[in-house]
Amino acid sequence: MTHVKAEIASQPECWSLAAKLADSPGLPARGERVAVVGCGTSWFMSMAYASLRERSGHGETDAFQASEFPHDRRYDRVVAITRSGTTTEIVDLLDSLDGRTPTTVLTADGGQPAAALATDAIVLDFADERAVVQTRFATSALALLRAHLGEDLEPVCADAEVAVRLPLPVHPALTEQITFLGRGWTIGLAHEAALKCREAAAYWAEAYPAMDYRHGPISLAGPRRVVWALGEIPPGLADDVEATGALFVHSRHHGGYAALGRWCGGRAPIDPMADLVLAQRLAVLLATTQGLDPDNPRNLSRSVVLA
Repeated sequence: MTHVKAEIASQPECWSLAAKLADSPGLPARGERVAVVGCGTSWFMSMAYASLRERSGHGETDAFQASEFPHDRRYDRVVAITRSGTTTEIVDLLDSLDGRTPTTVLTADGGQPAAALATDAIVLDFADERAVVQTRFATSALALLRAHLGEDLEPVCADAEVAVRLPLPVHPALTEQITFLGRGWTIGLAHEAALKCREAAAYWAEAYPAMDYRHGPISLAGPRRVVWALGEIPPGLADDVEATGALFVHSRHHGGYAALGRWCGGRAPIDPMADLVLAQRLAVLLATTQGLDPDNPRNLSRSVVLA
């Protein structure tokens, strides 16, 4: 078994542990104006959290790639998500803030520069990973942040328990391209699902806001192609996609989720973060069926540290 496959399977337990850190010092207080930053996968988790925090009424929240942080804006707190704690853009940003703005780092390694530079550091070492491709650390960070917003993570973890063993709704041999769609907070998850396919398997995958999909990207849809929606979907979208000959995948609509109602006590669809677990599993399968190593994708390293 690859490291990443085992790490994907461990997510339900990791999310449960992360939720127990929901009262950690340094997490944004209600009403604070917050910026959340990350790179790659961590940026996509930042996008999801920013949308959830605003939707829940906790305060204005913006998400940025660390390299694109607007230094001329005022924030009450900056939250940085970084698995390694060594990523150059994160470290440089924290160093540049130099105590002028309270900063909180979510990391898997409290002994690295990001944690030392932050006002507060929350260490999720139980979610650290041996694979280069991120899965459980990023989703555990999001689980912690969701719990801090007051969400009950127990049913989310239960959905993840289903997702680690549910039959995949997509067969690699029958698929040549996948587009992931999201709405609101799940746009970040859609981007992350597509990134996993590109990283682990060098596979053609894209991501868009679901409402924007019909404004051009639907031209990609056709036979042997998949449109996979995470979370809420716009009315009529499934019909529009299926009319192209593409397979539309959604936990409420697709036959591949037929066992869901039984395994989840009649609840459907599954939480979008658990749906992301299915996409992670598919990315690993896409890699291994091509003879690729999903633990160590080409041209990638665990952390981008620039000279």
